[in-house]
Amino acid sequence: MNARFIGFGALEIDGKRFSEDVVVRNGSIEPRRKDASRALKGNYGHTPLSEHEPIPWQCATLIVGIGANGRLPITDTLRSMAAERGVEIVAVPTEKACQLLSSADLTTTNAILHLTC
Repeated sequence: MNARFIGFGALEIDGKRFSEDVVVRNGSIEPRRKDASRALKGNYGHTPLSEHEPIPWQCATLIVGIGANGRLPITDTLRSMAAERGVEIVAVPTEKACQLLSSADLTTTNAILHLTC
């Protein structure tokens, strides 16, 4: 998979451009469904990545692109759930996350990529 962060609010995966957050699950790309996490926005100043949304747990490594400026919060509960499942969370700015995803083994790696902040 060839992932490239174009800039604030845009990325390209295998030649297709995206302007909304995406989830890479078993090599397939789908929109991030973050509605359930919006209730936590007041606690974090931004809608966090939380346990309330569908997380692609079927992996050994979950790459999380935390935005152009690295500001996407991840709840402590989600981090605990990952540890309980034996899933390593690699949370890095989205540009770096795209680089990691491009060289990742998609049989053991999933990703959530936030495109702004």
